[in-house]
Amino acid sequence: MRIRHTLAAALALALPALAARAAPPPAAPAAAHPALIRVPVWVESNLSEPSFGIRFEASINGRPASIAARQDPSSDLVILTVLDVTGDISLIEPAKQSLIENLDHLPANVWAGVLRAQDGLHVLADPAPIRKPAVDAIDSLNTSGKPGLLETVDDVAAIADSMLRTSSARVAVLYITDGNIYNYRDDYTNPVINSSDPHDLSRKFPEALINEKISKLQESLAPLQAPLFVVHLHYRSDRLNEAYQNGLKMLTDETAGLSEICRSPAEIPDAINHMFSRMIAGWSLSVALPPKPKENLQVRITASRGGDEQRLSWRARFVWKQK
Repeated sequence: MRIRHTLAAALALALPALAARAAPPPAAPAAAHPALIRVPVWVESNLSEPSFGIRFEASINGRPASIAARQDPSSDLVILTVLDVTGDISLIEPAKQSLIENLDHLPANVWAGVLRAQDGLHVLADPAPIRKPAVDAIDSLNTSGKPGLLETVDDVAAIADSMLRTSSARVAVLYITDGNIYNYRDDYTNPVINSSDPHDLSRKFPEALINEKISKLQESLAPLQAPLFVVHLHYRSDRLNEAYQNGLKMLTDETAGLSEICRSPAEIPDAINHMFSRMIAGWSLSVALPPKPKENLQVRITASRGGDEQRLSWRARFVWKQK
C-alpha cells in the first residue's frame, strides 16, 4: 500500500535528530549479526520507579537467548495515533481533548504522528517532537465517513514495524475508534441466506464473518513487532458488536498491547490517559534469534533488581518471517 511507504519515507526524511540518536552502529558483515526481534516489555512491579539496575534475561523456545540491546522508558518513542471516529460528537470531543492534553504533556523524546482511518488511511501529521501539527490535526478532524479500523490496522502496524526495524526507537500504535460493525463499507453482518431453512448456519453463527476477519488480521499482525493499543469510545451490547469489540481485544493481545472499551463519556479521558502512560512506560528488548530460527517463536523474559525478581508482562509469541 502506497501510504505505508510514504509515511516510512517521511519518518526517515523528517526526523534526522531521531535517526541520529537511534542509529545502530555501523553494520559488520551480515554473518556476524544474528537476526533480532524487538520484544515489548513492562516492568509491572515498578512502573513509576527509575529503570536503573534492572537485569533482564531472555529465552526463545526454551533456550537461552542474548539481549543485544534494550531501550528503557526514557528512550525515544514514536507514537502513531490513528483516529477512526464517525459517530456521537459527545464522545468524540472528550476524546479529542484528552488526546491534545496528553500530547501537550509528552516528554520531549516522544515523536507523535496522527493518521485518520475513515474511508482509507490518511496521514494528518507526520511524527515529530513538535506538538502543534498533531494538535491541529486532531482539533480540525473530519469525523465523516465509514469506520476503517479493520481495513487499515495491518497497514499501520506494518508502518510501525518498519520504523521499529530501522531505528532503536520504541514504536507504538494507538487507535481511537467508535466504530459500529454495521457501518463498515464491507458487510460483516453475515446476513441469513435462507430465512426458511432452520439449518442455515448464518442463523447460528451471525458473527462468523467478524471472527474470520479478526483471525486473518491476527495472522497479519503476528510477524509485526510494534504493540497495538485501542480505545473504543462507545460500548455496544448487541451480539455482533460484542464479537467485534472482543475481536479488537484479541488484536491488541496479539501484540502485547491493550484495549479499553468505554461505557460512558466519563471513562474516555481515563482510558486515553492509561494508554499513553502504558506506551511511555514500555521497554523494548532486542533479543537475538538462534541460527535458522523456527517460524513460531515462544519468548520468555525474566528480570531482577538487587536480587529481587520483578513482575513483568511481555509479548510471548512471535511469528518470524525473514524480511
